[in-house]
Amino acid sequence: MIDVASAGGAPGVHSLWTVAAGAGDKLQAPSIEYGKLSPTLIVLGAAALGVLIDAFAPRRARYGAQLFVALVGLAAAFAAVIGLAASGAGTTEAQIAGMGALAVDGPALFLQGTLLLVGIVGVFTFAERKLEPSAHGSRVDSFAAQPASVPGGEGETQAVKAGWTTTEVFPLLMFAVGGMLLFPAANDLLTLFIALEVFSLPLYLLCALARRRRLLSQEAAVKYFLLGAFSSAFLLFGTALLYGYAGTVSYSGIARVVSGTDAISDPVLAQTAGNDALLLIGGALVVMGLLFKVGAVPFHMWTPDVYQGAPTPVTGFMAAATKVAAFGALLRLLYVVLPGLRWDWRPVMWGVAILTMLAGAIVAITQTDIKRLLAYSSIAHAGFLLAGVIATSKDGISSVLFYLGAYSFVTLGAFAVVTLVRDAGGEATHLSKWAGLGRRSPLLAAVFAVFLLAFAGIPLTSGFAGKFAVFKAAAEGGAGVLVVIGVLASAIAAFFYLRVIVLMFFSEPQADGPSVAVPSVMTTSAIAIGVVVTVVLGVAPQYFLDLAGQAGVFVR
Repeated sequence: MIDVASAGGAPGVHSLWTVAAGAGDKLQAPSIEYGKLSPTLIVLGAAALGVLIDAFAPRRARYGAQLFVALVGLAAAFAAVIGLAASGAGTTEAQIAGMGALAVDGPALFLQGTLLLVGIVGVFTFAERKLEPSAHGSRVDSFAAQPASVPGGEGETQAVKAGWTTTEVFPLLMFAVGGMLLFPAANDLLTLFIALEVFSLPLYLLCALARRRRLLSQEAAVKYFLLGAFSSAFLLFGTALLYGYAGTVSYSGIARVVSGTDAISDPVLAQTAGNDALLLIGGALVVMGLLFKVGAVPFHMWTPDVYQGAPTPVTGFMAAATKVAAFGALLRLLYVVLPGLRWDWRPVMWGVAILTMLAGAIVAITQTDIKRLLAYSSIAHAGFLLAGVIATSKDGISSVLFYLGAYSFVTLGAFAVVTLVRDAGGEATHLSKWAGLGRRSPLLAAVFAVFLLAFAGIPLTSGFAGKFAVFKAAAEGGAGVLVVIGVLASAIAAFFYLRVIVLMFFSEPQADGPSVAVPSVMTTSAIAIGVVVTVVLGVAPQYFLDLAGQAGVFVR
């Protein structure tokens, strides 16, 4: 058959090999700007080193080695972000790197710096080993001694007796941070999907590792995994539809086709170009996948169950870092890829923002568990952040960046406080057990009150500065009605925050109430950092608002 094809003038197999070889001669090695991508590479390198430590280091040496590698890796990556920002990579030298896959610009560097600082504080809470009672003379942490064993089974019992600790949580945390660094910087839809999976899969595992309430923890992980799989499927299917519409998955390429300034060269794909159904449905599916990650209504169902069931250090890290990464990706998608569809997606985002603000604030009033209350609080804050996204202006971008930075440290500090209030069953998260906490431990109750006031948006806290910035940007962007609804939702939310403060300071403590554990320097540092950032960004926010303003321009 080969000879017949060749004799007839048609290209035979041998000629196809010749064509392929000729094409191969023209292949060029990819040009990767390793310096521009150094923050992510450092974090992923530290994560890989952590895997090797857990595989080969003696069990006794793993905790110290993992903690050292994680902190040094995150600090080095943060230094790299500062170096890139100082060299102008966030402003005049902003560029598309990694063969067009990643953007190195102001929003990306600002969010990456925030994520790395959140990661450092997260490592502090992960490393805490003084809160749980010692197991057979060995200090233990918040994570299951042997997660692969059946809860309450023989394997777990033996692991607890041996005093094992789950040191693989540190490389899992590092891989999650690495994926989150890629997520807001992704400049094409495939990179966005890969980054989503890189940071989601470690979080699914971390949610299942609680030392106490193992079944609740595993249930939370399964719910998060299943709903996360749906969101990933939506995003991937939306990517396929957008590729069918534009013939490319790059952000700039899709934007050019949407605006009509670029034509599709592929004759097959050109047949679907201009099909608005593919564009609208594909864009909606991708946005749905991102709204799931930010916890917006109606994609919020996973949030309260996962926040309650996951180990509290994981909950704090996830609540802070996931929102930073997901909102960064959402901003880039709407402002870089779909600005030509502004009049299509803005009304939808209006509805999502209103539902999210009101549902989060109203449902939180009915909660009796402090972790579920903070979960619905995070849903309401997602609605406030969406108000800044809807502004569709540079001020909208900078206000969302500032709000994310302020919110993340308040969240980390609040969940770090939750880990300290304990009874015989572990963390005492039922609100009734927090009654009179201000008399048992005035300092801890005062610190938690500061975080709650920041969530409520009381002046002189970072929450007030953040809400004022996003509402101001939304009002200037023509969303005045949304601002009014946001203020009403904030007033509703203030009720349940103040209710907790009243419960702590103006209620009689129970005779068999919980005790306040004395933490190590790790958790103390996490709480102290949260308080300092909350107060500084509330009292003197202008420098950081200006910093966010300088970082508020996407490279295209």
